[in-house]
Amino acid sequence: MKKVMMIALMVFICSFTFAKTPPKAVADAFMKKFPTATKVTWGVEGPKEWEAEFTIDGEKISANFNENGTWLETEKKIKAANLPKAVQAAVNKKYSDWKIAEADKTETAKHGTIYEVDLKKGMKSKSLAFKEDGTSVNE
Repeated sequence: MKKVMMIALMVFICSFTFAKTPPKAVADAFMKKFPTATKVTWGVEGPKEWEAEFTIDGEKISANFNENGTWLETEKKIKAANLPKAVQAAVNKKYSDWKIAEADKTETAKHGTIYEVDLKKGMKSKSLAFKEDGTSVNE
């Protein structure tokens, strides 16, 4: 019986993992929010969350929606040099010997605009998030 349950669970998980068509509510909300998006691809971000990756004006962007079509966040990569000065200062103050590997500007329903920074130091890595004024955000 356990074996049958495990197989059923794996089939269920795989059906969501490889799904590429979001629910109508999600697709409609996406088109309303990003009517000029091109090269749209969909993936499942979690059990009740969908992520669209797309292009607008040559920029690659991703946006997440819950299964009911509620927008959760929009994220785009930025250069570390384009981080707000307060965010750069906050990172340099506590992590001066770490290298910024990646930076993102993220608009969220929960926190407003935040800046996410992925840091590297040798084999170690760390992800941090800040408001524009350099205040740390716990996601």
